[in-house]
Amino acid sequence: MSGGPLLKHLASTLPSRAFTLTRSFPSRFFTTQKPRHLSRPNSLTAAYISTSSSSSETPLAQPFALPFQSVNIRCQRHVSDMLQEALLCFGASSTSVDEDDDYEDSDEICITSIFPEGEDVNTCISCAADSISLKEIPSYEVTIGEQYDWIKKTQESFHPVEITEGLWIVPAWKTPPDAQATNIILNPGLAFGTGEHPTTKLCLLLLHGLIKGGEQFLDYGTGSGILAIAAVKFGAALSVGIDIDPQAITSARQNATLNNIGPEQMQLYLVPSENCSTWTDPCGNVEERSAFVAEAISETDNYDVLIANILLNPLMDLADQIVSYAKPGAVIGLSGILSEQLPYIIERYSRFLEGVSTTEMDGWACVHGRKKQNVAGN
Repeated sequence: MSGGPLLKHLASTLPSRAFTLTRSFPSRFFTTQKPRHLSRPNSLTAAYISTSSSSSETPLAQPFALPFQSVNIRCQRHVSDMLQEALLCFGASSTSVDEDDDYEDSDEICITSIFPEGEDVNTCISCAADSISLKEIPSYEVTIGEQYDWIKKTQESFHPVEITEGLWIVPAWKTPPDAQATNIILNPGLAFGTGEHPTTKLCLLLLHGLIKGGEQFLDYGTGSGILAIAAVKFGAALSVGIDIDPQAITSARQNATLNNIGPEQMQLYLVPSENCSTWTDPCGNVEERSAFVAEAISETDNYDVLIANILLNPLMDLADQIVSYAKPGAVIGLSGILSEQLPYIIERYSRFLEGVSTTEMDGWACVHGRKKQNVAGN
């Protein structure tokens, strides 16, 4: 998803033809097929996880513990995917579903969701339920845990993932299974994009087939930076990643360093928020958001390949802005959507794209096509 907080701000914070995105759903990922995991960049994670590469099989140590709220939410199985997405939009740091729980023969399922300490869980769940038109707020229970335990648990469940032959996503604390392969080293914390979520896999496979060498690539909602890093490793001349979450940018920068990718190859920009024009990085440096994006958001018709792995609503609402960044004839990939949502995306982008194709995996989908030579408004 390579998208979260960004989703909540894009429509209201960016001017016409400006860039916006999530990934922060950017922050979401699956750690395994069972249980399934979804997460977004979180201010409690990236700043506290070491970025030094290591061949150790032991998860990286955490300097100290921070509390969090663990919330178990009961809901109908058929709405669990949509509810997880909505929870991420309204304040959850991550969600997971154990499909082998005691209720596997029931119509109900339990979503375990992590919220930062102090987050208004009731409001978040109410807004999430309302956004997907649930008639009643699901029942839930809240317990308090330590952030250290959650990060450690997440790291222990994150293993090297083979996307396709010769392409691996490897956590920084693991040894690459194939030293000769293209290995993308990640220390994701809770940021979206570990390579295990179907949408991330679909986008990586698409990117792997598109990059031939020398392309300009835009990762619209960069999250952990996984797609931007992959593009450089595949041969792109430049990768640009954009996100609204400062911690996503921090995580992506750290992951670029883990992969020996410098700013001349991969540039990262923070989309401005209406509530904050500056942010403080983990080292205490205060930086102007506008300085990060001034150049990036002014460049239209600039990219050879663009992928927006976010969610249905921002993809629908921001179609004009998304498409505006791609050159005529460029390939645009759209993901972060469920298979049943494909008709909406195809209809919305039909006036922008030609040669539209779709790929699907485990109920998720990716749409891609080439930007038409003459698009109204560009």
